[in-house]
Amino acid sequence: MFNPMYFLEVNPVPIIIVVILLLIILVYIGSRIKIVPQATEYVVERMGRYHTTFTAGLHFLVPFIDRIKRTYDARGVVKDYIILKEQVLDFQPQAVITKDNVTMQIDTVVFLQITDSHAYTYGAENPGMLIESLTATTLRNIIGELELDQTLTSRDLINERMRIILDEATDPWGIKINRVEVKNIIPPKEIREAMEKQMRAERERRESILIAEGKKQAAILTAQGEKEAAILEAEGKKEAAIREAEGKAEAILKVQEATARGIEVVKMAGADKAVLTLEAYKAMEKVSQGQATKIIIPSEMQGIVGLASGLVESLKDDPKKTK
Repeated sequence: MFNPMYFLEVNPVPIIIVVILLLIILVYIGSRIKIVPQATEYVVERMGRYHTTFTAGLHFLVPFIDRIKRTYDARGVVKDYIILKEQVLDFQPQAVITKDNVTMQIDTVVFLQITDSHAYTYGAENPGMLIESLTATTLRNIIGELELDQTLTSRDLINERMRIILDEATDPWGIKINRVEVKNIIPPKEIREAMEKQMRAERERRESILIAEGKKQAAILTAQGEKEAAILEAEGKKEAAIREAEGKAEAILKVQEATARGIEVVKMAGADKAVLTLEAYKAMEKVSQGQATKIIIPSEMQGIVGLASGLVESLKDDPKKTK
């Protein structure tokens, strides 16, 4: 009867080797199982040639003949997987010369995304470094066509032209350039100082204009206020004069109406000529007390006045009669 314990006691070394070999085989087979995360891919070669691309999920590499191709990522780091998410490359400032011979430093940022893992792996060696060099040369070409003022005010134009050129150049590499941004433009120190002086002068000019406009507006408002005040004062005087004239007219009308009513009352009372003559005397007395130098006496009263004047003269001639 076969006894395993006896066999182990007799030949322990071969059994241990077999167990170790089995463990090594299991570990190796386990290493050939690949779980690919989302938004990443693996490029697989078989016998040194491109075989397939592992997308997100569970995959198995055939032992000894399949291997994962290692490549550079967008930042120049060697990795065995490819990131499909959008990435950003921030390059060092590049020295460029404008059309009017001004040297400046421009810092750019490139936003890219890998769309084809096969083309990215086999299309170029270290694509990130190639994109950096291509960005520098493209930027120099674009800025060389612009003057300093245009460079400072045409960022959108520079961004769009660089994006189109870089996207066209990197398309064979399986890379999509989504955006290119000019992050910073650094002119020379002399240019910056001149620009600061220009901005300061422009601010002072605007301040002077605002002060002058304020004084002008204040003067206009003051003149308008004085004009409106004069108009209102004249209208007030006019209104007062009209009211005063209306009051006098109304008073005269009331007097005339009262006089007319008095005459009507006298007529209705049947006053005789003697009463009317007496009233005329009273009226003449009031007239004589005024400041008029001439008095017009009605014809009806001239005889009576003459009689009274003769009587007064006779009394003056005969003093005895007056005593």
